[in-house]
Amino acid sequence: MGYIALPRRLFLWSMALIYMSAFVSLYMQIPGLYGNEGLLPARKQLRYSGDRSLWAQFQSSPTLLWLSPKLGLSTHTSVELLCLVGAALSLAATLLEPLRDSLVFFVLWLLYLSLYQVGQVFLYFQWDNLLLETGFLCVLVAPLCLVRGGPRVERQHDRVTFWLLRWLLFRLMFASGVVKLTSRCPTWWGLTALTYHYETQCIPTSLAWFAHQLPVWWQKLSVVGTFVIEIPVPFLFFSPLRRLRLGAFYLQLLLQVLIILSGNYNFFNLLTLALCLSLLDDQHVNFLLRKPQTTNGTGSQPESKRWSWLCYLLEIAVWSGLIFGAVVCFDLQLDWAKKSVTSRTAFTFHQFNQWLKTVTIPCIWVGLLSLFWEMVSSMYRCACVEGFFKRFLSTLQWMVFGAAAVAMFSISLVPFTYLEQDSAGRLWPGVRQAHQSVDRLQLVNSYGLFRRMTGVGGRPEVVIEGSQDRVTWTEIDFMYKPGNASTPPPLVTPHQPRLDWQMWFAALGPHSQAPWFTSLMYRLLQGNSDVVELLQADASRYPFHAQPPAFLRAHLYKYWFTEPKEDGSYPERWWRRVYVEEFYPTVYLGDPFLENMLYQHGLKDKSSPRRPSNATVPRAVQWLRSQVKGQSAPALIWSLMAGSAVLCLCLTRTPPPRPARPGAARQGGSNRTAQDATPGAETPPEEGGEEEEEEEEEEGGDGEVCKVKPEESEDEDKNDPGDEEQQEEEEDEEVCKVKPEESEDEDKNDPGDEEQAEEEEEDERADVPRKTDASGMKKRK
Repeated sequence: MGYIALPRRLFLWSMALIYMSAFVSLYMQIPGLYGNEGLLPARKQLRYSGDRSLWAQFQSSPTLLWLSPKLGLSTHTSVELLCLVGAALSLAATLLEPLRDSLVFFVLWLLYLSLYQVGQVFLYFQWDNLLLETGFLCVLVAPLCLVRGGPRVERQHDRVTFWLLRWLLFRLMFASGVVKLTSRCPTWWGLTALTYHYETQCIPTSLAWFAHQLPVWWQKLSVVGTFVIEIPVPFLFFSPLRRLRLGAFYLQLLLQVLIILSGNYNFFNLLTLALCLSLLDDQHVNFLLRKPQTTNGTGSQPESKRWSWLCYLLEIAVWSGLIFGAVVCFDLQLDWAKKSVTSRTAFTFHQFNQWLKTVTIPCIWVGLLSLFWEMVSSMYRCACVEGFFKRFLSTLQWMVFGAAAVAMFSISLVPFTYLEQDSAGRLWPGVRQAHQSVDRLQLVNSYGLFRRMTGVGGRPEVVIEGSQDRVTWTEIDFMYKPGNASTPPPLVTPHQPRLDWQMWFAALGPHSQAPWFTSLMYRLLQGNSDVVELLQADASRYPFHAQPPAFLRAHLYKYWFTEPKEDGSYPERWWRRVYVEEFYPTVYLGDPFLENMLYQHGLKDKSSPRRPSNATVPRAVQWLRSQVKGQSAPALIWSLMAGSAVLCLCLTRTPPPRPARPGAARQGGSNRTAQDATPGAETPPEEGGEEEEEEEEEEGGDGEVCKVKPEESEDEDKNDPGDEEQQEEEEDEEVCKVKPEESEDEDKNDPGDEEQAEEEEEDERADVPRKTDASGMKKRK
């Protein structure tokens, strides 16, 4: 693999941007989710005890919130403060490259881990785990410049740590494809999953409605493409052939962009795209940016024609094998009469399970050999470093980061082998013990999205209704999830409305499986403004903004996308729905059923409300909260991301060329100017040229060592505009005489000295290189 300095910089910038969106998105929802009067107060997750030390508390639950009592802050204030610090630090890292440092990313990872420990069900998503795992890898990938200082150059071990991103991307994509088949979901095996997916996903976009109208044969063919991209293509991540890796990159890019356009999956797809940058190198990034190729100080040997043709043949064979395998495994056939492609799954579950058992352990060996190659090549680069001390330091860094990479790879094998239980039992017990010891830190995780397709018989949706008299009921709409059949699906990426997501999960079962739903009903009856803001940021759009409802109930509906009219025109509504059953009975404040459910789930707050603190930090946090209250979270995140991107483009403009040093301009600038301006002038030797001139000046000779004055060269004046006076003073002190032969005017003024000038020039030719001006040629008799 070539140089990875540019992909690494792009990855770190992308991670800073993703961290910022994650922190800001969560900050906007903290009061309603984790406040003292929120749905699941964060303070109930921390049991402060004076008997245990701070370290013991941190070991039981690794979060910085244990410091809240020592700092005199409430848990709610501390949660908001952690979010604010994370958002500000990630925004600064987005704008300033020196802050994309290993220590900064460690702080960001620790802040998000602290919030994850008290996030409960609203933070238990796979993308939160993926952000924590990728964030920890950023600590190894990012340079450490804030402590040691110095330029941000590529280190010899960078490819080893950068390889961990490729391994994580492989685990993520391969597992996402495998679990769809191991779950035995009939829609995935029947290739009909996408005929339901667009309307049953949590928060679809408006484009999902149009994608849902595509013909069934195209939907089935799209499922085949998804299987190909997620199962066999990830093996190309470790290919030694560069173009195969680039092909795999663009296939992953295509899949993630299509998911972003059709569904709101917050920062998950952006995070996956950031991981895909590990498949690129400097050469391809420069090609995409239309920048000239650089060699980073080392020339690359041109490939032989035989080797190039061999690589082309191998690449053609690989892509042909993928296409042929897809045709055979899914029985793809062209139907010329219907102008479509028919497809079906041509293998059984038993055959796929046997294949999975066969390839799981070889997958580990492929990853191990790829890591071994990166470590050996990095060790060779360390051995080529000039200077004993630098070589020793590079080798020491290689040993440390190489050991960290091997450790991360080893413990990641435990969640990876969850795909196949027989392979999991063959792992070394020490690896499982190591994984268990760091499991609370979320360093490695198991993945597998869209395991089963829900909502095959219709999308289940919970609709909450409120009333003042128990006769007239009014539906309470959410900002993002489907409710009103006439409201178009929104686009909210990368914001994640966590309550809306949990409402989607709650509709899949009874309300007893979602204890937080009882808390939601209770807070809405109380008229809690923080919880109401989770439903509608604009309080005027909440139907009970003037007075809280006296009664609440919830019903379960089935939703489907509408179909185009017979004439091809679009319908007036986006959804159609059918009533199913009662989801939550009618309740009111003091209702025995509601009180019983609150006590049963431990949601009844018996403690008296605390007085707000008058300290500086809590007041500052409260002031910031008042500034963003009622603002749209997606609009705020988009504004920050767009502003950061524009400022980064302004800050990373190509700087003007640096002026040459005064000494270099006086010693060698005149020679370069004269040679560039004189056609056919010979290039003097670069090495030792200045030393020879200095030695001749010290020897004095006849005092006829010629130097062209700065006034004779405009380029030299532009290079050193601030040193003109200093140059003139130094040149007046030096014994410098312009040769008579260099100027026709001087030849005319001193016609009697031409013979003497030629004799002196012939004496100087043996020692001093001839220096002429671009405006004239030497005359001879």
